[in-house]
Amino acid sequence: MNSKKISIITVCYNAENTIGKTIDSVNNQTFQNIEHIIIDGLSTDLTYKIAKNKKQFPGIILSEKDKSSQSAMNKALNYTTGDVILFLHADDFLSNK
Repeated sequence: MNSKKISIITVCYNAENTIGKTIDSVNNQTFQNIEHIIIDGLSTDLTYKIAKNKKQFPGIILSEKDKSSQSAMNKALNYTTGDVILFLHADDFLSNK
């Protein structure tokens, strides 16, 4: 069976209270052909450290200043290799299915 690859993009800034649950919701997917791209806007809290420790799927984590969340999303698109792209904000969560 040829399954499509999903690129999940999460942009965040100072999201230490929610980023862990967001990443866990990706890690707990039964579908496994996923890459997770996380763009952190140079957070001043523990967001980057939490993301780095929790992320399991292939993909990148960048932490650098962006002009806006939209520019971070556009930057992330340059790193995607999936057939389908999903934007998952740092305070959103996926179902396990």
